Amino acid sequence: MSTPEDKTQPDIYPEEKRLSQRFVIPGATVSYRKERWLGQKKDFDEEFCPLQNISRGGLSFLCRQHLKPGTELSLQLSIPGERVPLSQLGSVRWSTASDNKNFPYRVGVQFNAYGNKKGQNYPGNLVKIISLEHKFADRKQTEKVDETDSDEYKVESS
Repeated sequence: MSTPEDKTQPDIYPEEKRLSQRFVIPGATVSYRKERWLGQKKDFDEEFCPLQNISRGGLSFLCRQHLKPGTELSLQLSIPGERVPLSQLGSVRWSTASDNKNFPYRVGVQFNAYGNKKGQNYPGNLVKIISLEHKFADRKQTEKVDETDSDEYKVESS
């Protein structure tokens, strides 16, 4: 049992020890590109990977390649009914085997901080994710959530 002195962050969803709620967007996909030091590649490493869940601080998706924790990614989320994909930057927090034959890996990504500095996510994306949360989080969630996902998010001022 925690005491008031133990709390360094508020527990909004204490049953998961996360700051924000995860939710599912039916039919949403993720395309990603590994960030590289020399010569940015324009094509995605993989496209149309099934999104498992998303929150304000990160997401989980299925993919064909094993991605090592710490790998920096440029992500593009395609959401049914949305005209423009949502672009986010983040890093792999964990990767595990999946039961899906077509997508043998499940990956958890923590989004970079939101702000106006290089390497940060556009703050308007957080607003968009919150609006998607309001739209989709009220639906019944039948997916079992993996407790190893990290879901912290940061907003930094310039």
